Amino acid sequence: MTALVRFRLDDAAAAEIDGLRARAAVTGATVPTDRPALTAAAAVAVPAPARDALEDELRVLALPWVWLATLGRPAVVDAELLAVHAAVHDALAGRVRGPVAAYLPGAWLPHCVLAVSRPAEAFAALHPVEPVRARIVGVEVSDPQEGAATPATPATRTPGRRARGRRV
Repeated sequence: MTALVRFRLDDAAAAEIDGLRARAAVTGATVPTDRPALTAAAAVAVPAPARDALEDELRVLALPWVWLATLGRPAVVDAELLAVHAAVHDALAGRVRGPVAAYLPGAWLPHCVLAVSRPAEAFAALHPVEPVRARIVGVEVSDPQEGAATPATPATRTPGRRARGRRV
């Protein structure tokens, strides 16, 4: 079982991605049923001290917009996204058990999964696809032991502003 730290996407972007997943499902492809998000980190366990450090770190950061621009839905990576991703890992460093290397800075490929089987059929059903502009509206930690996601940031954040109202 792996705990995930995920960047929650705004409702409109999540709906667009769900629509793409529905188109892929028509082909018989297996599609994820969870809310679309970008997984920023994964570990065997993210204990309470790590969650507290994560919440403290995110309290002073602006959450960026992201473009999901290709069929596999990898995100277009920019300095803002990488900075928030690095901040997540700074907060978790030494506080989690069994971090998953694929999500560490330098190895991370931010993406939204559209289908997990029958890639040729899903690709044909989805092509061509327009880019999806998504706002990251929060960060959550999903714990398979608890069976739910816990917000690590307030539910509403103003893009481009620090949590305490200062400009980024």
